[in-house]
Amino acid sequence: MIEIPVERLNAEILNSVIEEFILREGTDYGAQESSMGNKIAQVRRQLDAGDVLITFDPATENCTLLTKHQFKRYVLEQEAAKEGGDPYEDYSQQAGQDDSSQEH
Repeated sequence: MIEIPVERLNAEILNSVIEEFILREGTDYGAQESSMGNKIAQVRRQLDAGDVLITFDPATENCTLLTKHQFKRYVLEQEAAKEGGDPYEDYSQQAGQDDSSQEH
């Protein structure tokens, strides 16, 4: 999966990507329903702030939006898969073993 910089897309394509994402994901905007224009503007602000990224997956040929956190997690998972490790290895078990070996 690769990140596509927002500035690389013209306004028409960018709006189409955002609109398709909103329609596909069924976003929740609280108790009050929001117009498509308002939803697009909200996502656009998140893109401009760098909180949300446009991504493209060459394997599936799909474009989607991910939060910065989701994209970083995906990258870590891919790197770990290449190295054969677990990006979320739980070290708490080792800490618990150290604590339990001590006499109280």
